[in-house]
Amino acid sequence: MHNAARTPLIGTAAAAALVLGAVGGLLLPVPPPWPVAICSLAAGFVFWWRRGAGWWAGALLAAASLSTLHAHYALSRQLPASLENRWVSVTGQIVELPLHDVRRSSFVLEVDGGSEPGLRGRLLRVGWYDHARDARRLRLRAGERWEAEVRVRAPRTLRNPGGSDGEKHALAQGLTATASVRGNHARLLTPAAGIGAWREEMSLRIARATPETSARFVRALALGDTRSLDDDDWHILRANGLTHLIAISGFHVGLVAGFFALMVRAAWWAFPALTRYWPAPVSAALAGVAGAFAYAVVAGFALPTVRTALMIGVVAAARLLRRPTSAAESLTFAAVAVVLVDPLALLGAGFWLSFAGVAWLVWCLPATRTSTPGGMARDFAAAQGVATLGLLPLGVLLFGQASLAGPVANLIAVPWWSLVVVPLSLAGLGLETIAQGAGGWAWRLAGACFDFSWPLFRWLSGSELALVWLPESKWFAAPLAIIGAFWCLLPRGLPGRGLALVLWLPLLWPDRGLPRSGEAQLTVIDVGQGLSVLVRTASGAVLYDMGPAVPEGFDAGERAVVPALRALGVRGVDRAIVSHGDNDHAGGLAAVRREIPIRRLFAPDGSEVPGAAACVAGAGWVQDGVRFRFLHPTPYFPYLGNEASCVLRVETDHGVALLTGDIGEVIERELVRRDRGLLRADVVLIAHHGSGGSSDPAFVS
Repeated sequence: MHNAARTPLIGTAAAAALVLGAVGGLLLPVPPPWPVAICSLAAGFVFWWRRGAGWWAGALLAAASLSTLHAHYALSRQLPASLENRWVSVTGQIVELPLHDVRRSSFVLEVDGGSEPGLRGRLLRVGWYDHARDARRLRLRAGERWEAEVRVRAPRTLRNPGGSDGEKHALAQGLTATASVRGNHARLLTPAAGIGAWREEMSLRIARATPETSARFVRALALGDTRSLDDDDWHILRANGLTHLIAISGFHVGLVAGFFALMVRAAWWAFPALTRYWPAPVSAALAGVAGAFAYAVVAGFALPTVRTALMIGVVAAARLLRRPTSAAESLTFAAVAVVLVDPLALLGAGFWLSFAGVAWLVWCLPATRTSTPGGMARDFAAAQGVATLGLLPLGVLLFGQASLAGPVANLIAVPWWSLVVVPLSLAGLGLETIAQGAGGWAWRLAGACFDFSWPLFRWLSGSELALVWLPESKWFAAPLAIIGAFWCLLPRGLPGRGLALVLWLPLLWPDRGLPRSGEAQLTVIDVGQGLSVLVRTASGAVLYDMGPAVPEGFDAGERAVVPALRALGVRGVDRAIVSHGDNDHAGGLAAVRREIPIRRLFAPDGSEVPGAAACVAGAGWVQDGVRFRFLHPTPYFPYLGNEASCVLRVETDHGVALLTGDIGEVIERELVRRDRGLLRADVVLIAHHGSGGSSDPAFVS
């Protein structure tokens, strides 16, 4: 009993054990059978509840078992193999704000009927392409019910260094499949209704009432609607470390909850008789909880809003129970609630950034605050320093980047956006809900205040303080850096704090695993339909092809090649070769050129690749002891598309690799006749389009 009294059932230690257990369960390569998980969940909960010796092992086991059960349920809702790549008829409701591009609209459909009963209740990420020139797709609204014929596929993604795991993201979101609408085989069943329709309508009203320069940001700050933000906007936000502010955050929820509580307090002050039936503090707490969860619904249950709403709920419950609760206890209860309700939330970056940021502030900053302007400024600057240093390891681990401008930008954006722009945006939302047209002035004023600060952040994004991209590091680098941050943030009098910087080296300066002189490392980058190969030597890099850029918006250069180069620590390419001008090989060139310096560019003569020198058989160079040589096309060879592909031979001290582009059997036989000795290779990348018109037997042998 004494041990149980000292060890709370839900405390900081228990929350840490639950989080670690859930992570352990999600890291298992294969979840154990669900009967085993149920038994281990019961056993772990009993040990945890008894709070005897080894209670923490019980919490670990219970959380791991719970996360595996959630994983079993999520995996059971994946697309059956029998439906892969099949056309099916579905009916359902659009549950998120649709995203409209020039050639495509995408939305999430919750299926409630159709030709396949097994899809009912599942979520599909649907793409409606512009092949049929159907203008109805641009009028899609959240909350509408549609019937459509779609082709369904299991969520698949490219797997590259530095790339996001789309399959893991789909699992955490509960997405069963991706789908594409067949031509114009779709019809509207019922008009928009529900909270999604309300969000869509409010977003349209903001766009109509606010100048175009700022409407997209007011929509993001008020509703979490970031559909109108373009690539340049996101680049500026990332370069300044401000992405956590532009979308719905926990601060929004706190403002709404505080407003609801304040309104109830005002009502109880105006009508004192109400206190006879219900105490004012309790009523204000309940009103704050209602406002917080209502706004979490409006924001689409984004994780920061859920976390803040749970924390507010904990504080309100403590008020109802007449029990004092610290900020650390509120954060602990919120973390436990998220782990117990949805352990798959730990698969997303939002959980770690959201809870870690608040945890660093709660631990490092003093509980007392000074009320003088100078003291408040010092407290605010200290909070920014703590958040920047504490979250830097997670930012590098999750996104491979760090913003040197972040601390400066946040010192300006946090008070200005949070205390001026966001309250005005939310005030407009509330007024517009009461009476149409009443919130326009608040939105316009919020937009004007936002426009006042945006030029500064645009300038910072182009300065030397912008983003720093870091190579991928070993698994132990982030934990060591977190320990180093903890060490750096210990009290000032502690000696040896400077040694903590040594723990940051594996994260900020990782071993890139470069080959030695005379060696080469080939990395085939997954670009889907196409090709991209990185050849690294001891001090340089050669890039062969850059993948496709398709009209629907996928640019392999931007989404696959550039992230892979950054994750591998490639900051510049010595030579880039476009094997031929087909989109599958040259489409990503523009994106790579924008982000990665290319010193020399080669392409076949006549391929019309801007700024490229001709690749000609016999030409070559030596780089770090590795010999590169073009075998095709020959001088004055006409440009014939695939048949004019640059064939590159890479010879090292240990073997030879041959990169053939898309040459067919005619050119293969010509190479055998002309350069038989040079074709012998240990690694050959053959044409991606298969052997129907290529892979001549003599060439292969």
